[in-house]
Amino acid sequence: MRKKYTALFGILFFACNFSFAQSTIKYGSNNGKYISLLNTKIYYEEYGTGAPLMMLHGGLGNIADFSLCIPELSKYFHLIIPDAPGLAKSQMADSMSYELLARYASAMIDKLNLDSVYVVGWSDGGITGLILAAMRPDKVKKVLASGANYALGGYSFNDASALKPIPDDYKPSQDQQQWIDENFEANKMQWKKIVNDRIKMWSQEIYFSPKILEMINIPVTLVIGDHDAVKLEHALEMHRLVKGSYFCVLPNTSHAVFSEKPGIIDRIAIDFFEKK
Repeated sequence: MRKKYTALFGILFFACNFSFAQSTIKYGSNNGKYISLLNTKIYYEEYGTGAPLMMLHGGLGNIADFSLCIPELSKYFHLIIPDAPGLAKSQMADSMSYELLARYASAMIDKLNLDSVYVVGWSDGGITGLILAAMRPDKVKKVLASGANYALGGYSFNDASALKPIPDDYKPSQDQQQWIDENFEANKMQWKKIVNDRIKMWSQEIYFSPKILEMINIPVTLVIGDHDAVKLEHALEMHRLVKGSYFCVLPNTSHAVFSEKPGIIDRIAIDFFEKK
């Protein structure tokens, strides 16, 4: 039993925060604010000035996913970065789906009275950003999505069988408990439900219909590492479905684009968003 869930936690670590570099600013704990969205208390932080840029983190991560990119991007844009529902400092939602995550992002745009917004999304955040692009073309001007996929079959790893719910009586190891304390700050007692809701979401054969990609009529850049968790063929299919989209493969890079190649992804984002 423990061996099986040790493998599962390996996947969860993979799906969460990769930003382990030290910084003079502890992103995710830096004088943020709370906002009520869909009857949920969501924590977010803001940096910089200029055109609004919403950044959506991955899997079971948090604002700190973007630690290495915030300093440079905040020189060009007004960054708005929330912790997803149930993660870090944000209150949990009753259930979880990619469409629901997009609804939270859409509600945040309206609650903050943003005339328009750029979006950067990584992994689950990238999926959310693409759904948001189709949902809110009235507000979203451009989307950069890294490591996004629309179906479970889009992943290159073969550990989908390990995506089983964590039982109520499961006792985490000391290392796992430390991870729980760091990533479920506002919801430590509910961490199993939050993880299991994500596992249920990740286990769906189709995350969203590829027809949604065909609906997108704003500029989109799709980014993938050359040894990403998402298959190159799947990412290329998405590129073909999003008409007029740009496609970028980063060399010697895994799924963790924002921690492994922060300078390159910063430059790609700045050039993309500032291009007329």
